Amino acid sequence: MEIWINPACSKCRSAVKLLDEEGADYTVRRYLEEPPTAQELREVLGRLGLEPWDITRAQEPDAKELGLKDWPRQPADRDRWIEALAAHPRLIQRPIITADDGTASVARSDEAVRDALARRG
Repeated sequence: MEIWINPACSKCRSAVKLLDEEGADYTVRRYLEEPPTAQELREVLGRLGLEPWDITRAQEPDAKELGLKDWPRQPADRDRWIEALAAHPRLIQRPIITADDGTASVARSDEAVRDALARRG
């Protein structure tokens, strides 16, 4: 199990705290320091069952600078979005947990973290 976090994010800190309380075996990835590649984002999106615009933090200054609110959200535009997330990791919703069963979740609530814990091997 891996969790992508920004340590400055309260939801990330809460998720890590809950993982620790449950005795979970997990790896922390500080995704701002070690940004995911476009390929890693494609894999995680596949595990999440989401599109890149679904995990984009549209209110971030980078999003406004790029004009993301005006970008099309069609399959043909998917790679453009993924490349933007890889180049600007602050745009990625957090925390993201990749579970041992091959699934993933955007774990912004205790319930989502518990769900990921339930799916560990």
